[in-house]
Amino acid sequence: MRRAFLQRAAALSAWALAPNAWPQGGKLPRIYAVTWRGKTQVEVGLEDYFGKQGIAVEFIWRDAAQTPARLEGFVREIKETRPDLVFTWGTTATLGIVGPHDAKDPQRFVTDIPVVFAMVADPVGGKVVRALKGQGRDITGVYHVASLAAQVESMRTYRKFAKLGVIYNAGEANSVATVEALKRLGATQRFDVVAVAFDRDADGKSQPTGVPEKIAALKQAGAEWLYLGPDTYLFSQLDRVAAAALEQRIATFSATEASLNSKAPVLTGLVSSYYLVGEFTGFKAAQVLQKKLKARDVPIETLSRYSYIVRMDVAKQLDILPPVALFNYAIVK
Repeated sequence: MRRAFLQRAAALSAWALAPNAWPQGGKLPRIYAVTWRGKTQVEVGLEDYFGKQGIAVEFIWRDAAQTPARLEGFVREIKETRPDLVFTWGTTATLGIVGPHDAKDPQRFVTDIPVVFAMVADPVGGKVVRALKGQGRDITGVYHVASLAAQVESMRTYRKFAKLGVIYNAGEANSVATVEALKRLGATQRFDVVAVAFDRDADGKSQPTGVPEKIAALKQAGAEWLYLGPDTYLFSQLDRVAAAALEQRIATFSATEASLNSKAPVLTGLVSSYYLVGEFTGFKAAQVLQKKLKARDVPIETLSRYSYIVRMDVAKQLDILPPVALFNYAIVK
């Protein structure tokens, strides 16, 4: 607990900006905030950052409720109300507001108001920006996922494997990009990736049908780990996915903190704190609003530290206890 507190305190001091009083009689800067599945600890950290730094802003909250069609209305409202900054949560919401970097359309997307995102797993692979620095458009933000190489090494530290199973939503750009990146990594690090996508209806919307059968098929194909990527739809089906994996006795590894904080039987993961991601996003937003930097001049970054979490209750059910050396640095729950 003491180490976690000191790390958090150090992070906060590193992100501090001087308190600032906006001109008397002037309007508070407005942040139009687009969430994907309601407020999370990211948004709590975002709001807390401004409060702790004494920076007064006005938030305009809008939730897409995992419905892409709502984003078009948000774009229209942003264009009409002209907020000082736009905040977006996740890849789908971000792309719905700003569009892909290689297909910018001022008629359909927001292109002339600074945007700060959080929880975009792969900003470059997801086509939000062309690069993490010198991004070429007024967008910055914080991504939350450790490198795939680090995640794979974490899995191997716990338990060696030759085949990695993945279940994903083929309708989410970041999920598709993650699967392809895992396959490329597997080709160089000598492991195979066996992937299955959630069923989709005629309109392309993912469906929860056949999850136990899909996990059983991964087991039959030889998967020794089930990778749970930064996939919003996957998180909505986490209970049934993790339960099916437990029944098939497949170890589960998560890329996100929320999965390991849920009641679903997820074994382990290398994750970043949602709350700290929110605070770091607040810091970047304040650089735009307070320091008057262009969002394109604020580099896109991630946290400097991740937490390796192990759920001992799940480890005991699987009869896969972590190596003793892991207790030196893992957070055991």
